[in-house]
Amino acid sequence: MNINQADLNELEFPELLSEIAPFAFSPKTADKIMELRPMPIDEAEISLKKTSEFLSSFEGAAAVPFDEYEDIEEELKLMLIENFRLENKSFIRIKTMTEQIGKLQRFFPQLSEIFPTLLEEIKHLEFKKEIVDKIDKVFNRFGEVKTEASPILKVLRTEIQHARKAITENFNRALFNYGQSDFLDDIKESIIEDQRVLAVKSGFKKRVAGRVLGISKTGSITYIQPESVVKHYFKLKENQEEEKKEIDKILRKLTAELAEFQPQLSDYQSYIFDLDLIRAKAKFAELVNGVLPKINRHQTLRLREAFHPLLWIRNKKEKKEIFSQTISLTEHNRIVCISGPNAGGKSITLKTVGLLQLMIQSGILVPCHPKSEMFFFEKIMTDIGDNQSIENHLSTYSSRLKKMSGMIKEADGKSLLLIDEFGTGSDPELGGALAESFLEFFYDKKSFGIITTHYTNIKIVIENLPAATNAAMLFDENSLEPLYKLEVGQAGSSFTFEVAEKNRIPRFIINSAKKKVEHDIVNLDKTIVKLQQEKFEVEKIKSDLSEKRDSVEDKRDNLHKLNEQLQQKLHNFQKLYEDEHRKLQFGNKIESFIDSYVKGKSRKDVVKDFVKILEQEKFRKIGVDKDESKRLQVIKRKITQQLKKEDVQEKIVETNEKLEEKRVAERAIWMKVGQRVRIKGSTSVGTIEEIKKSKVTVNYGTFKTTIDSGELERI
Repeated sequence: MNINQADLNELEFPELLSEIAPFAFSPKTADKIMELRPMPIDEAEISLKKTSEFLSSFEGAAAVPFDEYEDIEEELKLMLIENFRLENKSFIRIKTMTEQIGKLQRFFPQLSEIFPTLLEEIKHLEFKKEIVDKIDKVFNRFGEVKTEASPILKVLRTEIQHARKAITENFNRALFNYGQSDFLDDIKESIIEDQRVLAVKSGFKKRVAGRVLGISKTGSITYIQPESVVKHYFKLKENQEEEKKEIDKILRKLTAELAEFQPQLSDYQSYIFDLDLIRAKAKFAELVNGVLPKINRHQTLRLREAFHPLLWIRNKKEKKEIFSQTISLTEHNRIVCISGPNAGGKSITLKTVGLLQLMIQSGILVPCHPKSEMFFFEKIMTDIGDNQSIENHLSTYSSRLKKMSGMIKEADGKSLLLIDEFGTGSDPELGGALAESFLEFFYDKKSFGIITTHYTNIKIVIENLPAATNAAMLFDENSLEPLYKLEVGQAGSSFTFEVAEKNRIPRFIINSAKKKVEHDIVNLDKTIVKLQQEKFEVEKIKSDLSEKRDSVEDKRDNLHKLNEQLQQKLHNFQKLYEDEHRKLQFGNKIESFIDSYVKGKSRKDVVKDFVKILEQEKFRKIGVDKDESKRLQVIKRKITQQLKKEDVQEKIVETNEKLEEKRVAERAIWMKVGQRVRIKGSTSVGTIEEIKKSKVTVNYGTFKTTIDSGELERI
């Protein structure tokens, strides 16, 4: 899509990009960010998904292994020149970038569910480990050419090492020998042209064999390289020159070898630039709480709790409150007309929608509720602020008419129009009539738009258009302070007389003005004010009730969870107690075996008894549940067959009732405080501590439980 630079400026899009650019590692990426513009929906959607995935890595432990880098754009051009040699640092840059690609290709597949789009993109890169291997063969980790890079280099460096050793030994010997005489100055030695020299008194310079390299400023000292050092020094210089030639030869060869991978390296560079841009957008999204809303292919825009990102940043620095806005545009509600007093937030709402639309269409996450929905426009046209131009001698009204003319030519069903102070700049009555005609034209073109106005006739027209809605910036009627909240569905009052009175305009002037205004307009404005205030109060009550309801539901859920946790703990304690009790019984049996063995019982009999215990435990753990289940199924089948006869059923019921009465009577006799009992089907034994009607408190020693008396049996 094409959007005029003036429209971008009015929506402060360049300022937004300048906030994102500093997050880029590379200055070239920062330049690309400043050149961002709205793109086709498919391209933007991929960019948005990548940015959202990268943003998620900041919030979790899965941080993308992407660090600062140096680009290789210059190297990519130079390596194609025949017999060219790259510098040492260039090879290290190439190696670092290749290794970066290798890390990312290993990282993304491990977290494919979190980074599906980023993974899909890097999968298409052809990773060449040979690039790293070839550079590692030549360079060490300090970026220096290795001695093993070639056999010739190894020999040369060995000779250089020997020459340096010989120079040091011979110089030290000469220094010692001449130091015994009075030939040397007090400083003994010095450094000339990176070489150690003897500081010889000029009067004795002919007594010291060697090469003169300099004389002091006063002429009292002559700097001499000892003769025993000279030949080794020249051998060193000769080998160093040969070393440079050999290194040059090695690096030219390596440059030619890497030039074969130029296409892959070019892909690496493009990918890294793109990932740098994605990371910068993700860092900005982290700053302003940006999210990826649902992207619709149909014409539905629902912004919930949306913020103006630049205002968010400014207010956060100044520790001021910022207010969110909620607004919708659909095929059935294409135009929203916002009215209300000045300084109430109308223009900010307009700019918020426009800037967020530019962001989403440029692949930048937007600060709004995650359940928001947006779609793409082919054209975004704005008319915001004072457009008076001294240079072209256009008045504000003429300038606005020129803008309107452009909109009339371009507007269609895929356009978003953002117009502030719709119809102002001329005679209110005539300007209002012209604005009304503009509005009807845009409506017939099925264009989408958000406009702000003070004109009553525009508000009335909006009310009569099925696919258009009035909205108001709320204002406190008592304090006359803006509430910065957008209320969709009603027109707003301009509070003209109220604001004038607050700003100390004499009452007699205000009353005079009221008399000059048509009576119906004043009454309409008063009605709008009253409705606006009442609706605000209803919304406040509704919000308070909703908060209280949510609070009660949260408390109820917490109590329910706590109860479940306590029940689970009680069950776990009981199970633990049963396990411990069973282990204690098993231990007692083992103790009895030991006692019987000590008292003379044969080992064979003891082992025999012990094996029986083991078999019983094995049967309990493996077979009991299975056999018991089968046995119960057989019994159930037999009982079901018997119950088919009605008279048999009645007899069983009577029998069960008699048995239950008998059990109740028996329980009344034995159930008392202090009686040892256990829960039916359990091995844990406790003592009755308290009886309240049919409920019994049983003490298990480490814990207590309350249970129905019918669930207990006597020990």
